[in-house]
Amino acid sequence: MKRIRIGAGLGFYGDSWEPVRASIERGGVHYIASDHLAELTLAILQKDRARDAGLGYTRDLVPMLSALWPLAAPRGVRFVLNAGGLNPRGASAALAAAFAAKGWRARIATVSGDDVLPRLDALQAAGETLAHLDSGAPLAEVRDRLVFANAYLGAAPIVRALGEGADIVVTGRVADAALFLAPLVHEFGWSLEPRDAAGLDRLAQGLVVGHLLECSGQGSGGNFGSMGAWQEIADPTHIGYPIAEVAEDGDALITKAPGTGGRIDFDTLRQQLLYEVHDPRRYLAPDVVLDMDALRLDDLGADRVRVRGAIGHARPERLKIVAGYNDGWMGQCVIGFSWPDALAKARASIESVRTQLAERGLAVDELHSEFLGHDAFLGPHADRSHETELNEVWLRMAVRTREQRTADAFPRLFPWLALSGAPYMGGFHGITPASRLLGVWPSLVARERIEERVEVTLTDTAAARDA
Repeated sequence: MKRIRIGAGLGFYGDSWEPVRASIERGGVHYIASDHLAELTLAILQKDRARDAGLGYTRDLVPMLSALWPLAAPRGVRFVLNAGGLNPRGASAALAAAFAAKGWRARIATVSGDDVLPRLDALQAAGETLAHLDSGAPLAEVRDRLVFANAYLGAAPIVRALGEGADIVVTGRVADAALFLAPLVHEFGWSLEPRDAAGLDRLAQGLVVGHLLECSGQGSGGNFGSMGAWQEIADPTHIGYPIAEVAEDGDALITKAPGTGGRIDFDTLRQQLLYEVHDPRRYLAPDVVLDMDALRLDDLGADRVRVRGAIGHARPERLKIVAGYNDGWMGQCVIGFSWPDALAKARASIESVRTQLAERGLAVDELHSEFLGHDAFLGPHADRSHETELNEVWLRMAVRTREQRTADAFPRLFPWLALSGAPYMGGFHGITPASRLLGVWPSLVARERIEERVEVTLTDTAAARDA
């Protein structure tokens, strides 16, 4: 029975690609599927695009493939990456230019069609409300402030790109697991519109594989457990990203490259399996609805877990859209205080800043204060029994405001505290410019209204030079 090995790439923009080297060199992979985009990543990319219209993609794409392509090309390893972000054509062009400069040959495909911002008015005219998915609020509340809107595509356009011979597929916003499902559909000839339960179950298995691999090292012992369990993970500095060996019937074996750190076992995979899952019996994706009720994880030992039993149901008729809109400005500052009375000094500083805001007429929509190292993570659940004994406290304050000038003015309320406020202040982080805040607007759209596109280009500068 034919089997395909897919290795996990990045789990977010800025993740390390060093573990991918081991998967290519020692893991026997045929594909690397790399997930660069969280929903908030699009907000980061929008800020890049606002400064330079040629940007908007994740800028780790070019250095990552510049480092990995010399290893991958002779082994026939292909890449699927959603590093295109808000500008997949720009990403592919930048990658092609880098490859051309080195004389490397590759067929690079661009998947687009997820950008629906220019089509929002037409979509609404066709009957799509695009109301907020959670609150039901009308799009009109933010329509004039929207700066991006992208639908989550499924595996179909990636399958097309692979079928046209692409070595590297660069996409914009697609569902994370679709990056992994698409190579399986392409290699095994699975239908994305199956007419029987077996076909749906295969797609569900592919979705499980993608979900287990999409977060890079989190599926192989990274970010694992608590209360000492994390300390039992071997050599996390050299963690191996998970690899899935998938059979034509959908059964999968999850493992990692030999000689790498981390751990693949029932517990590490179970934690990743339930990550970001609201309903295990109805996990929605563009290509299939997954029911995990009968799913089995059989720990075979030696960093090998067999995965089988996923149940698939017909795909949703509507796709998710994530949109971003301008939502004011943030100003912030961080200062520190040492013992004695460190926390009391920080709290006194909060009141001083509040007074200055009022006296200067600086209007803010929201004021946030937290004490780093004390309650920034746990908030009201932090242990307050030793507050008077803290060695040091870092106060972070931030405001959200509609006016940039107010956000810029906010950190200037702090420097005078160094000599005229509570004693032993230190660690002032300086005056940083205001930053634009982007709100997220999720909604749904009928899948037939999305126009997917695939473009494949050949980069072959070496041949051109020879000619």
